[in-house]
Amino acid sequence: MAEEDEAVRVLQSLRGKICEAKNLPPCHGPNKMRDCFCTIKLDQEEVYRTKVVEKSLSPFYGEDFYFEIPRSFQYLSFYIYDKSFFQKDLPFGKVSIRKEDLCKCNCKDSWFALHLVDANSEVQGKVHLEVKLNELITETGLVCQQLVVRIIECQGLPLVSGQSGDPYASVSFVGPSRLDQKRTKVKKKTSNPQFDETFYFEVTRNSSYTKKSHFQVEEENIEKLEIRVDLWNSENLVQDIFLGEIKVPVKILRNDNGHRAWYLLQPKDNGNKPAKCEDLGSLRLSISYNEDCVLPSKYYSLLNDLLLKSSDVKPVSASAVHILGEVCKGKQEAVLPLVRLLLHHKKLVPFLHALAELDLQQTQEANTIFRGNSLATRCIDETMKLVGKYYLKVTLKPILDEICDSCKTCEIDPIKLKEGDNVEVNKENLRYYVEKVFKVIVQSSMSCPTLMCEVFNSLQILAKNQFPEDLHVKYSAVSSFVFLRFFAVAIVSPHCFHLRPHHPDAQTSRVLTLISKTIQTLGSWCSLSKNKLSSFKESYMCDFFKVFQEEKCIDSVKKFIDEVSSVQSKEPSGVNESIILKEGEVVKRAQGRNRIRKVHNFKRRWLRLTNREISYHKQSGKESLYSILIKNIIAVEKLEERCFNRKNMFQILSVDRPERPLYVQGSNCVEANEWIEIITRLSRCNHKRLRVYHPCAFLSGSWMCCKNTDEKAVGCTSCIGGSPANIQLAIDCDREAERIFSLFQANLPRLQKMEDACGSIDVYQGPQEQDESAHFTIQDSRVTFKTLQQITAVVNELAKFHEQYRIKRSTRAKYGSEENPIGTK
Repeated sequence: MAEEDEAVRVLQSLRGKICEAKNLPPCHGPNKMRDCFCTIKLDQEEVYRTKVVEKSLSPFYGEDFYFEIPRSFQYLSFYIYDKSFFQKDLPFGKVSIRKEDLCKCNCKDSWFALHLVDANSEVQGKVHLEVKLNELITETGLVCQQLVVRIIECQGLPLVSGQSGDPYASVSFVGPSRLDQKRTKVKKKTSNPQFDETFYFEVTRNSSYTKKSHFQVEEENIEKLEIRVDLWNSENLVQDIFLGEIKVPVKILRNDNGHRAWYLLQPKDNGNKPAKCEDLGSLRLSISYNEDCVLPSKYYSLLNDLLLKSSDVKPVSASAVHILGEVCKGKQEAVLPLVRLLLHHKKLVPFLHALAELDLQQTQEANTIFRGNSLATRCIDETMKLVGKYYLKVTLKPILDEICDSCKTCEIDPIKLKEGDNVEVNKENLRYYVEKVFKVIVQSSMSCPTLMCEVFNSLQILAKNQFPEDLHVKYSAVSSFVFLRFFAVAIVSPHCFHLRPHHPDAQTSRVLTLISKTIQTLGSWCSLSKNKLSSFKESYMCDFFKVFQEEKCIDSVKKFIDEVSSVQSKEPSGVNESIILKEGEVVKRAQGRNRIRKVHNFKRRWLRLTNREISYHKQSGKESLYSILIKNIIAVEKLEERCFNRKNMFQILSVDRPERPLYVQGSNCVEANEWIEIITRLSRCNHKRLRVYHPCAFLSGSWMCCKNTDEKAVGCTSCIGGSPANIQLAIDCDREAERIFSLFQANLPRLQKMEDACGSIDVYQGPQEQDESAHFTIQDSRVTFKTLQQITAVVNELAKFHEQYRIKRSTRAKYGSEENPIGTK
């Protein structure tokens, strides 16, 4: 495995929810309320921001987040800010969690106390230095020791006002009776300054040396001497900004005259007392951090073989995939990697068929079909979310934008009506919204993804076979998913499906809830054999539904379900419409213009990516200034920071102008990584994609990377995104297999209990004790036992490879190296 160490990938991701805050301190002055928003930061880089909640000391956010983390970090922090319209927004409380402690709060919904935001504790980055102790002989023949401190470089310093700063280092030699201080030159516009400056300090002197501020020889005590390096950002008109410090005791040179290492920057030890936690309130968060150590593909071949043959195992409850769902206490954590892996290998539909068949065998009545949270229903839910996200955008986004941007009052519950509300006007508003949403749904069958149609077709066949006398069951089998678990959920929580940027406010959320309840009821009408109005719990909803033409709605729903359950080829329709996949504000560099006036080369623009083209605009909603067709993109790669002294830059190269890349700067590392991923995914199968590219720009007559003076010269570095892949879904099979391995490994004790239960059943066929094994679904104990043994063997073998890699990495990453700097706990 030695030669394959470089192929091992360590991938990080963060998923969670910013729920709410409570007991925030009131503002000074007559208006005690606050207008607050919350941000997420990796160290000091903001990667997510919620909406502003106005006039509240207990703001509710309810915003889910998920992103890949493309770099190393020390702290994950959540900041509560006061929104100001006339000056800079200021944070007044934060929750900071060390990376090493994230595992303690994984998948837990918890309250965290807010702490004071101290400017001297907001640090990020690391510094590389070298320290030596030399002996000098003076003119009088005395031996004098000289301390040599070399500041080599820094990495990962924080951005200042969104841009790379102007850092410098202050180097101090500190003792009980001395403070000698020197400083480096200021390095302009960089987060990774290369200083390479050396400073000299005398450690011992002749006792007759009487220069002020210096000490006598007898006062010298090596135990109390230290080197302190402070990093600052140079500000012209205001006070310099503290970026972090390190302290290195001189006693480390006692046994060795030289010391060279990387150090993590630390907060300033200024003796400030932290504010009391209860004074600042608290923040409720749900956090799930994953770090996947992904081995080369060949190590997962046995595990993949075991998983991919699951649909052929009889009974399916004895398959590896079903067993994973059984042993994981939270089935949902197993569902996503399973669905993605099976989908990539085109094994998903037959497996869902087998799972649904098992589910139906345990269903006694047709009116309760697919109503539980079984492994089958959860896998189908995840499949719809995964392959149907663009279907939702085409179908629902326009009408949801209309509802959320100009939300009319729709409250029809007499108890919740406010003074001055007119229930008849509200009822008419709600009817208008519901009819528009219902219409776009039942007319959207041509846009439904083929894979969803195959799943719905399979559900219909199984339902009719299980309940042949029920004429409505073929509709209820599908409507319980497509209306209840797909459209209705997307309507009530549009932010979770990327249909809206944030969680809606209270009034809009209530309107969406009423629309969602109505849509799921209309969708189930065709499957109800009894009086439709008797199915409503609330009398006001029963009264409201009288405005709809029952037979007409039923016919529309039946026609829609029949169409989305058909596997016959359909004429392409809505799927070819232009779909906005991602958009947001970026900084763009002018392409070939203003090369002399570099200050004006970078401008803020609105970047929009659709399934057809990528374009930039002066502002959101304005006409396109420039666009590139997706089919003409030949490379999307990162740009080195040294080109323009800017972080998070990437370049888009096209067939039309290969020598003039479009240079774009993302707002943060996560945003830039998402842009690169999604554009690469769309263009990866283009015919003329480049194999090599220039990681730097062509400036001052040559490429900064390879020094070639020919502007049209072939690239000098291999492209990262050059291999063909699934265009619609970027599925990393090795990563999904690694996640499944981690779940099996974490649940080895439960696998053993299931194995014991199989042995018990096989030996004794009588009543079983009601312990944990009673919750396992074991239809054939012998087949299940065999699969369990295969799983255990594969997991143990993979665990050996992981342990070998962990040992090699820990041996290679010496404490004080760039990968493992001093200061990492």
